Amino acid sequence: MKKQILAVDDSKAIRFLLQTVLGKSYQVITVPDGCSAMHWLSKRNFPHLIIADPQLPDLENWELIQQLSSSGIYKNIPVMVLSGLNAEETEEKCSAYSVQKYFLKPFNPVYLVNAVQQLIENKSLDTYYPMKAV
Repeated sequence: MKKQILAVDDSKAIRFLLQTVLGKSYQVITVPDGCSAMHWLSKRNFPHLIIADPQLPDLENWELIQQLSSSGIYKNIPVMVLSGLNAEETEEKCSAYSVQKYFLKPFNPVYLVNAVQQLIENKSLDTYYPMKAV
């Protein structure tokens, strides 16, 4: 059985890209907003990784990331951020919310796939390892 990834992004193009590049190795569930993500998670779904944009149309910036990091249920699920915000804010917030890796948009899909493999296979969830797009 394939490991699950929950991808949360309001951009249909980003969701399609994530489904395309990760779908061969993982079961990728894509949703367009924070409410859909929380609804899916509330049905006792525990993905191996959550990939999320910090800017979602139905929530304040970083609200979903903050909720996940402070949740007793979901805080041990690794989170990767795909951010369109500036590098300084992204790095600061990712560090504050214990985000394991992040990419600034636009990003290289090859680096993202490698980072996903590393996060899911290594299971070292307690350490913050920022990953910037090159």
